[in-house]
Amino acid sequence: MIDHARDLASVREATERLLSAAAALDNGSVAEPSRLPGWSRGHVLAHIARNADALVNVLAGRPMYPSAEARDADIDRDAPRPLDVQLADVRDSAAGFQAEGDRPADWSRTVELRNGVTDTAARVPFRRLVEVELHHVDLGIGYELEDLPADFVRRESAFLADRFAGHKDLPSITLNDDAGGTWTTGGGGQGDPLRVSGPAAELVGWLAGRRDGAALKVTGGALPALPPL
Repeated sequence: MIDHARDLASVREATERLLSAAAALDNGSVAEPSRLPGWSRGHVLAHIARNADALVNVLAGRPMYPSAEARDADIDRDAPRPLDVQLADVRDSAAGFQAEGDRPADWSRTVELRNGVTDTAARVPFRRLVEVELHHVDLGIGYELEDLPADFVRRESAFLADRFAGHKDLPSITLNDDAGGTWTTGGGGQGDPLRVSGPAAELVGWLAGRRDGAALKVTGGALPALPPL
């Protein structure tokens, strides 16, 4: 069951973890490459801040971004800023998201995100949690997939398995992690059914495009390439 209030509290905690860790950086290290190709740590921090603003728009019934080009331009514009400005922006934009989440609202309503994707308003706080947790890992500052809260890993694995369900380029896949999680995904393409299993962090890392899946066990065929998120 989706609990938006619980997820808002988790977002607050995850944001504080990220801010505390990022405070140990300096201006030089903010300009260094992150784990995301083509993005510095400044790009990641700028994206985290602008995503908070964008999800406020979603909850308020406005377009998430004016356009894909505007989204990218805003991140590029904000990426070179000094560390103190980056951290203040992440903190202030996060506070704006929390304030919007605290407003009385119909959390069962349907909202629109990017590229025509729709979801219930109640799921938006979890989507924000995904952004904060995974991009904390992407900063490459000591927070790894293995450090993610177990409940988050389970829910994100389920969310991504559902996202890829029925995809035309994927065979039927059964996913099992070492924490007892079991999901099915794919099923829209050709090929024999696959079973993919391994440590929870490795499985969610593969599903989220953060690991190559080399540490996973695959039976029934070769590990497929997943579509872009």
